[in-house]
Order: sequence, then C-alpha cells, then structure tokens
Amino acid sequence: MNRFLKWVLWVLLLVAVGVFLYSYFIDDSLLSKRLSPKDTVSFAKNDLKLQVFYNRPSKRGRDIFGGLVPYKKVWRTGANEATTFETNQALNIKGDSLPVGKYTLWTIPNDSTWHVMFNSKQYPWGVDMEMNPMRNPNFDLINIEVPVEKINTTVEQFTIGFDNALDDLSLTMVWDNVKIAVPLSKFGEEK
Repeated sequence: MNRFLKWVLWVLLLVAVGVFLYSYFIDDSLLSKRLSPKDTVSFAKNDLKLQVFYNRPSKRGRDIFGGLVPYKKVWRTGANEATTFETNQALNIKGDSLPVGKYTLWTIPNDSTWHVMFNSKQYPWGVDMEMNPMRNPNFDLINIEVPVEKINTTVEQFTIGFDNALDDLSLTMVWDNVKIAVPLSKFGEEK
C-alpha cells in the first residue's frame, strides 16, 4: 500500500506540473483572466454567414486613439493574434468585391477617418518581435476609408459587431468614444 500511495502522489505531482506548464506557456487563461480576451462574433441571415475572431483589449484609464493606438499607423485591430474576418458569400464593400474566404482585418486609425484593409494572407500573430504589424500590403484585397463617429459614452473594451438595422448591414468597431462602420452587402445586391 505504501508503494501504491507514493505512485499516486507522483502521478498527481506530474499532472499538477503539467497543468502549470500548459497554463504558463500555452493557455494563460487557465490560471488568470486574460487582459485582452479572445472573442468571436458571428452574423447569419438567409444564406450569408460572417464571422470575426479577435482579441478585446480594454481602455483601463489609458488614452486610446492617438495614444495607445497611434494615428496614421497600421493597427492589428485588436490585441495578440491578428483579427480575422470570414465570409461564405462574395461581398460588396463600398464598391469593391471581397470573394468568399478568410481574411485578416487591419486598420489605420485617424481622428476623422479610418482606413480598413481586408488582407488575404493569414498571419500567426498580429505583430513581429519588434511590435511592428505583420501585415504585407501586397495582399490587401480591399483598402477603404470610412468616417469616424464620436459617441457620447466611453466603451471600456474594444468591440467588433455586426449592425443590421434597417437591413443595411455593416461591420462595426467601437472603443473608447470612437465608432466606425464598414458597409457590407452581398455581391450583386448593392444599395
């Protein structure tokens, strides 16, 4: 019995060390709450299905646009991994066609407008070791400019969503006191 008890204790110790190493090196959300949690937002209507995967940084008292996220510089549109946008139907985005597929989503924030880029290359992470965006502009399928809307409330955590009010579908991004909307429609159904 004494030998069996030692064996069980060694197995439990090995499992505990394994869980600690996994949570430390692979998935830190096991032992602590992530500062920029992962999120997936989806939209489905009739045969159209859209999905965005991103990480949601928080304001936490910081100046966001023009501060943490500099103006006139490419932003990975979230934190950690590159943000992805997936569609099962070809889309019209401000007159440009976005084919069926999965894309990385990049932005260049400015005070009154943002550039929004849909890039066909998949990147394992949003930035390189020097914290420079990994985006290669040669793979941009769409690069559009959208106006900034200043809102009266402060949004603590970066939020991407879909707005289908009045059947005018748009991809929205809101953080701090800034909101942008990217108009979307199925290709051939332009309004």
